[in-house]
Amino acid sequence: MPDDTVFRDALRNLDRAFQYADIHPEAIERLKHPKLSIEVTIPVRMDDGQMRIFRGYRVRHDDTRGPGKGGIRFHPEVDLSEVKALAFWMTCKCAVMNLPFGGAKGGVVVNPKELSPLELERLSRGFIQRVADFIGPETDVPAPDIYTNSMIMGWMADEYSKIRRQFTPAVITGKPIPLGGSLGREDATGRGAYYCLKEHEKQRGWHPQDVTVAIQGFGNAGQAIARLLDADGYNLVAVSDSSGGVYRKEGFHVPSLIQAKNERKKLESVYCRDGLCEVIESETLTNEELLELDVDILVPAALGNVITAENAARVRAATLVEVANGPVTPEADAILHEKGVFVIPDILANAGGVTVSYFEWVQNRTGLYWTEAEVHDRLRERVEREYWKIDELAQRHAIDRRAAAYVHALSRIGKALTAQGTEEYFRNGKR
Repeated sequence: MPDDTVFRDALRNLDRAFQYADIHPEAIERLKHPKLSIEVTIPVRMDDGQMRIFRGYRVRHDDTRGPGKGGIRFHPEVDLSEVKALAFWMTCKCAVMNLPFGGAKGGVVVNPKELSPLELERLSRGFIQRVADFIGPETDVPAPDIYTNSMIMGWMADEYSKIRRQFTPAVITGKPIPLGGSLGREDATGRGAYYCLKEHEKQRGWHPQDVTVAIQGFGNAGQAIARLLDADGYNLVAVSDSSGGVYRKEGFHVPSLIQAKNERKKLESVYCRDGLCEVIESETLTNEELLELDVDILVPAALGNVITAENAARVRAATLVEVANGPVTPEADAILHEKGVFVIPDILANAGGVTVSYFEWVQNRTGLYWTEAEVHDRLRERVEREYWKIDELAQRHAIDRRAAAYVHALSRIGKALTAQGTEEYFRNGKR
């Protein structure tokens, strides 16, 4: 039997929230079992002529509230348990944001950095060839995730359209703008987390210039929230990527960090002006050390399970914003709660991506496209509304925000599931 630990850990949130949520036990039982899980093999002809076989997955966890929705990641450590957990989180995330979607997720076991552009395109199209019968605008709508991007989504949407012999842009979101993508999608995940922090700022009464921030993970989402917080005056003192991090008590010039990372493909402590970059003094640190810095806000924006029972007690940040999926293990969560750390959970904090993906899906289906400002306004409105609903639940039940977010999600999912009938209905023979 494959190791299902990651998925089982994710499901522990169901049991925590059940006693507070308006949901039938049958609905909870259904949510413990993905509706569909498939494993595929993808043969790819490499540039040197050899054939390599890659393994891929697609899981549709639940589609009671609408088509499955969730990204496709390319990563060497992808496995079925992780994909099932991510699909479950997507079900909850869509419910938290009140989107007409269920949850899904996909992945391919590969290090895309080792592939040429042509090999990457063959792999992307090959994956769609294998799963085409299981996805579609009314069935399951993929999107980008770790190490996939808008160009890859464009290849995948094009391949699906070729298979169906009709232009079908709504099959995949996160596409390039000329191919039906939405303005505002590129930075949506980080922007959604930023909007959460702006609401939290009201609770804290913070003055941004007095607040320090550390971000683990400097990809698309990490860069987006860094740029937005920096523009408001927050002080980014530490940042890291997969190779390690840099720390500077005085803070960094964030536009220069982003420029260096994107142009040179590595994180460097620099200051750039007029196209020239100079190295500025800073300390190096590991990803693990970054998590334990004495900062006000910690943003895990890389992979899951980075804060565990082993290091949670050493986390010193007052607020933790989960831009990554599942960065805190259940054991660590209890420790952080005991320490009084305010956690903005992933199913709210990183829901900006799927929300703007929903906007893209709507625009593709209607043929009416919105301005970037309209997209930002619609996203901010949803994030603010759901943030305060979750906050109210946390206050009412005297529970942490993660539990409150799951209560919020499960109440919406439960109503949809029980609308189809429960044991009581069928046993009593009601008509």
